[in-house]
This record gives sequence, structure tokens and C-alpha cells, in this order.
Amino acid sequence: MSTISFESLCLKDDEGSSPTHPQREDDVYDTDLESDETEDISREPSIADVYLQACKLAGVVPVSMFLRNLHSSTLTLTHHGLGPMGCKALAVALLHDMNIKTLELANNHIQAEGAKYLVEMLRANLTIHHLDLSNNCLLSAGAEHVAKMLLHNISIKSLKLSGNGFTDDDAKYFSDSFSSNFKIKELDLSHNEFCGKGGEHIGQMLANNEGLEVMDLSWNQLRMKGAVALSAGLKVNTTLKHLDLSWNGFGNEGALAMGESLKFNNTLVYLNLNNNRITNEGVTMLCRGLEFNDTLRVLLLAYNSITVEGALALVKMVKNTPKTALEEINMCNVLVNENFVQLLESTCEEHPGLDVQYGGVGGFIAKKPPKRVDPMKVIQDYLDSHKLRLWDFFRNIDKDGTMRVPVADFRKAVQHSSIPLDRYQIEELIQRLDSDRTGRVDYRGLADTRKQMMRDHRRQLRKFESRQKKEKQKSDRILKTFQKAVEAVTPHGSMVISPGAPKDDSSGPRQFSATPLSSWHHIVMSNSSRYSVTNLSNEHGQTSSLAMRSYSQPNLLDDSPRSAPGKSISAQGTRSDPEMSHSKLSPTADHLTRSRPALNAKQTEVKAKPKKVKKKKGKKEKEVGLKNPTKTAK
Repeated sequence: MSTISFESLCLKDDEGSSPTHPQREDDVYDTDLESDETEDISREPSIADVYLQACKLAGVVPVSMFLRNLHSSTLTLTHHGLGPMGCKALAVALLHDMNIKTLELANNHIQAEGAKYLVEMLRANLTIHHLDLSNNCLLSAGAEHVAKMLLHNISIKSLKLSGNGFTDDDAKYFSDSFSSNFKIKELDLSHNEFCGKGGEHIGQMLANNEGLEVMDLSWNQLRMKGAVALSAGLKVNTTLKHLDLSWNGFGNEGALAMGESLKFNNTLVYLNLNNNRITNEGVTMLCRGLEFNDTLRVLLLAYNSITVEGALALVKMVKNTPKTALEEINMCNVLVNENFVQLLESTCEEHPGLDVQYGGVGGFIAKKPPKRVDPMKVIQDYLDSHKLRLWDFFRNIDKDGTMRVPVADFRKAVQHSSIPLDRYQIEELIQRLDSDRTGRVDYRGLADTRKQMMRDHRRQLRKFESRQKKEKQKSDRILKTFQKAVEAVTPHGSMVISPGAPKDDSSGPRQFSATPLSSWHHIVMSNSSRYSVTNLSNEHGQTSSLAMRSYSQPNLLDDSPRSAPGKSISAQGTRSDPEMSHSKLSPTADHLTRSRPALNAKQTEVKAKPKKVKKKKGKKEKEVGLKNPTKTAK
């Protein structure tokens, strides 16, 4: 691409004058303007000039919104169709901007290439604190670029990456970067494609991170496995206050794991579980954890499969838990009954700050209809209690003893007897004993009633016990998985890794390569007399070093603890001394010390296997040695 000089750009934009046309003698006013403009050329070019030149080099149309908001602290360029090259021109202009603190670039289709240019710009620009890259089709390559930037950047405090097509493998990038970056307070990863494996990585991230306060994971596909792993990380997290997990399909299993984490978490204030397929059973599991929680204030459970029973369970939990901090419960789609309203009024007297949102009064508790007793069982019980036989009861109408009587006689005999049967039961009994519609009742079938009743009772009892056993096994399996996940994230969550420390693991994120944006900045201003390539490189180094001193050092001094002289400080304000890196442990250090003997035990078992193999080999060699002499003797 041919380089366009900065001087020719200014002359081309100049109106009313041309360097090829001679000036007239009477046009003195225009001549004065041109002399002033030629003096302005010798001065340092503005960010607007740099942006216009970069757009010309990139072959994109400049965005007027950027030029109008150069001196504002917030730059909003959503839905402007920047694309990768437009993002590159913008990144060139923002290399040394000191005004913009909030950069919103949502819905610009910058892709991974544009994210790469922004990442390179953010290595030099330390004034941008809030970055929005939502809906830009970053995909996996973009996730890797952003994660690399987070390993070193110390200025960004809020990051939005919603709707970028991130998958489970991409969650590993964020888990690694947020294990060392504690400066970011707000993270938005909603409307992506994180599933069960992604939930495991995010749970690991929550266990390791000590800076995040707000996190949005709505509209993903975490499901039960992801919910269990994420809840395990939330159990040991000590900073997160606002968590949005709506539209993730947790189910009752995820609600069970979330309830277990709420028993131990003492920082979460806001929890959104809307649209997660939670039923009354899941609400009961949540209540078991909320009974021990004294920090959660807002709980959203709208658009789940909750009825009056679940709503009553929540309000009863609040009423019976004096130390609860719940102030808002949202169940806006649940229809309640009068009993719920009365219970809520009495609960609000004890908890005046409680606000429960429900759909209205008109719900009802689903009651199962009373099971109608088998009429054959009623007759059999009557005969047993009175110590009678079937023939003794029917002998007045069965003169022949054939145990077959007309239907009308049978109906009269039963109605005039003292057997507690109503009209519907009598008709049901007749239909069963006269199934062929012959007009005669064969009451011999009553003789086998006792055996059939015992068989039915045992069958129903086995079904009930089997159902209860399966539910208990499922709950135990989920809790066991939850405990394993907690044990897995706790040791890693106790370590504090300095972002500036070298890493031996080749599988981790690699370091950044050279920044082509800096060379672009040189090309844009290469033809200026004051900004030649050599002078620009020197001055660029001085300005960047000054910017680093003026913007990075005060933040490090404010956030970092008192450092002794001679100790190096990492990019996040933590000492990178190898001794200090292992001394700073999170509150879960006890779990780390408890879990290490188990890890050592596993290692000893693994080492013991090759010894057994060697012994077997030795025995085989001895046997071969014994066989060989016999062969030679022959």
C-alpha cells in the first residue's frame, strides 16, 4: 500500500486554494489563511488528523461520530459497521488518546482481526476503563486475543463480550487470564455457547479470581453439569456480588448444587435464576441453602415451573430464618392463593423490607383426588372382620350353590347388607364380576381377592421404594460431584499467580508479538518534518514511558500493599518475589493443605506400579535362566 504523506492530506482538505494555481494579488486574506495553515502543519498533528490519515491508508470511510466526541470521556460507536480495517484505523488514533475512558464498539463485526488491533492499542493506552465488544463475531481467535490482553492490562475495569460465539474451549482462555487479572470488576459473557465443560472452566475461574464483583452468564447452555461446577467455584469465591444465570436450563439438580454453595458463600447479593426449569422441588433445595445464608438480598425465580407450593416454601423459609437478608423475591408468573397472601402479610411484619412479586391471586394447590377403595377389598375386609365365608353371605340368594346369581338379586343383597359400599362401588363391582354381560354375577372371583390385593400392595410398595431410592441416589450423585468439583478448584484457587512472572507451561497463553499498530502510527506521520521515523520512534518511546509513569504507577501504589525497597512489583500491584508469590493464600488455604496428602498418596501409588512390573520381569528372567541349562544339557 502506498504511503500518503500527512502534508498532502492537509493540502487536499484545504478549500479555496491549490498549490498549482498562482495566487492573485487582491486575494490577500486567503494568503494569510494559507500561511497560518502552513504554520499549523509544523505543529504536532491532532488525533483527528491521525485518524483521517489512517482511514485513508486503510481504505475505509471515517466515522464522524468519533471526530465529534474526541474530547468526551465516552465514545459510543455501536452499529457503525467498522469492520476489521475500520477498527484498525480507530486503534491507530487511540494509541495516545488520554480522554476516552469508555469505549463502546458493540455490533460492528470487527471479528478476531479487529480485536487483535484493539488489543495492541490497549498495551499503550491505559486510560480506557470500560470496553464493550459485544456482538462482534470474535469467535475462538478473538477470545484468545482478548484473553492475552487481560494477562497484562491493568486499566480495564469493565468488559462486555456478549454474543460473540464463544464455546467451551474458549472458556479456558478466560479461566487462565482471570486467574491472575484481579482488576476487572464487571464481566459480561452472556449470549454465548458455554455448555457443561465451559461451566467447569468458569467455576475454576470463580475459585481463582479475587476481583470480579459482577458477572453475567445468561443465555448460555450450562445445564446441570455446568451448574454443579459453577456452584463449586461460587462456594469458595469471596468477591462476587452480582451473578446472572438466567436462561441456562439448570433444572432441580442445578438448584440443589446452588443451594449447597449458598450455605457457604457470604458475599453474593444478587442472584438471577429466571427461566432455569426449576420446579417446586428445586425451590425446596434452594431454601435449604438460604436458611444458612445471610447476605443474599435479591433472588429472581420468574418463569420457572413454580406453583403455590414453591411460593409458600420460600415465604416460610424467610419467616423461619431471622438472620436472612432477602429483600426482593421475584416470582412474577406464579399465581398464589389466599393462604399465601396471609402468610406473606405476617412475614412482612417481621421483615418489613421484604418485597415479593407474584402474578396475582387465583392459584390453587393441586390436590390429588381421594383414591377410591377397591369394592372387592371392602367386601373381603367385611367378611374377615365378621368371620364369614362368601357362601354364608350369599346363600340366601344362591340356593343351588353354584356361586352364580342374577345381577338384580346381587345388587339388592349388597344394598341391604351392612357392607359400606356406595352406589358407584356396587356398579363397579357388578361390571367386574359380570364382564361378559350375561346378566349373572359370578362371585367366585371374590375368593381370590385377598391374594390379588396382597400382590398389588407389594407391587405399589416396591414402585414407591424404587422411586425414592432413585431420587436419593441422584441427589447423592450430584452432591458427590459437587464436592469433587469443590476439591478440584480449591487448591488452584489458593494460589496467586503474578501476571508478569515467566511461565514454563507451553500450553498456556503465549506472549504478544510485535505491534504493527506502532508501525502504522509511524507510517501515518512519516512525511512530517518533525515526525520522521527516527524522531517518532524516540519521541514515541518517551511519550509511552511518560504515559506509563503517569497512569500506571499511581494505580499500582494505591492498590498494592506496602512494598519493601528492592522488591519488584508486578503489573497488578502484587509482589513478584518468588517467596511472596507462594505466601499469599486465599481463605481456602485450609482446603489446600488438607487435599495435598491425598495428591501425594496418588503419586506414590503411581510410582509403585513400575516396581511390581520389575519384580515380575525378574521372576521371568529366573525361570528362563533355569530352563536354559536344561536345554544345553540335552
